[in-house]
Amino acid sequence: MLGWFVRLSLALASWVTALFVARDAVNFGIVNVFVAILLLALGVGVLAFWPMMRDACRLYYKNLRSRP
Repeated sequence: MLGWFVRLSLALASWVTALFVARDAVNFGIVNVFVAILLLALGVGVLAFWPMMRDACRLYYKNLRSRP
């Protein structure tokens, strides 16, 4: 199961990395791992702050609807 997660995250990271670095570049693997770690940290951050972001969005849209 952990292997699936690692494989999926590296596949997503390689797609993002390929937008900025050529696949046959020497440092592609290093940049790929760096992007994978960045995406993992971003995902953990979104999960950690999800309740606060959800409440802020609800409050924002509630205030938008109450305007004349």
